[in-house]
Amino acid sequence: MLEVRNLEVVYDDVMLVLRGVSLRVPAGSIVALLGANGAGKTTLLRALSGLLDVHDGEVTKGSVLLDGEPVHGLRPAQIVRRGVSQVMEGRRIFAELTVEENLRVGAHTAARTLAENLDRVYGLFPLLKQRRANVSGYLSGGEQQMLAVGRALMSGPRYLLLDEPSLGLAPSLVGQVRDLVVEINRQGTTVLLVEQNAPMALSIAAHGYVMETGKIVMDRPAAELLADDDIKEFYLGLGAEGAARSFREVKHYRRRKRWLS
Repeated sequence: MLEVRNLEVVYDDVMLVLRGVSLRVPAGSIVALLGANGAGKTTLLRALSGLLDVHDGEVTKGSVLLDGEPVHGLRPAQIVRRGVSQVMEGRRIFAELTVEENLRVGAHTAARTLAENLDRVYGLFPLLKQRRANVSGYLSGGEQQMLAVGRALMSGPRYLLLDEPSLGLAPSLVGQVRDLVVEINRQGTTVLLVEQNAPMALSIAAHGYVMETGKIVMDRPAAELLADDDIKEFYLGLGAEGAARSFREVKHYRRRKRWLS
């Protein structure tokens, strides 16, 4: 299990971003983390993957546990070797390298299983196999997202952290991302899915969390969140009866959220 207990994160010694966050990702599951921009979702992923130092952040309270052992003080490569890999928002591929060179970079902590992991990635993404010699910067947005996910899988992770995988993709590709996450999980990889696309995330997750201003404000089975009137209104733009709400009606949601009252 990947677990966060009462976590606080500060940037530049002054900016408190996470405020007592607790979250559990049971092995074998898909867990969704929802929240608006600035809620602290990416900071939480950085704490899980050991990337806070790069952004002048640090854990000042609480802990990150992997199978009961603390990992929040480890270097990123050590965390990857223990089975946690992250796909960052915005893809972050090496645009000048070929597709296969990008994938091989992702295997730097798992050289012994490189061939096996490469076969797995090409099985998940036949299009990447066709493009293996292409320069990655010339791929489409959807293909680059496939490459970013494939590169993370090259370390053979037990836990995959996905940060907004559908961001910037055409609606027709969002369904492909959804199916991909389900297949990765079916093959045995646990997934923490950070998304603003609540319907997509909650439709495949077993459990969901909602984060606002650095705190977890809702924590329920995904099916319950998907049926919740507050989630419908504030994340799906729907009223209690399922009718679409205008921006004027929902734009002041922070003031009216029942879960924060």
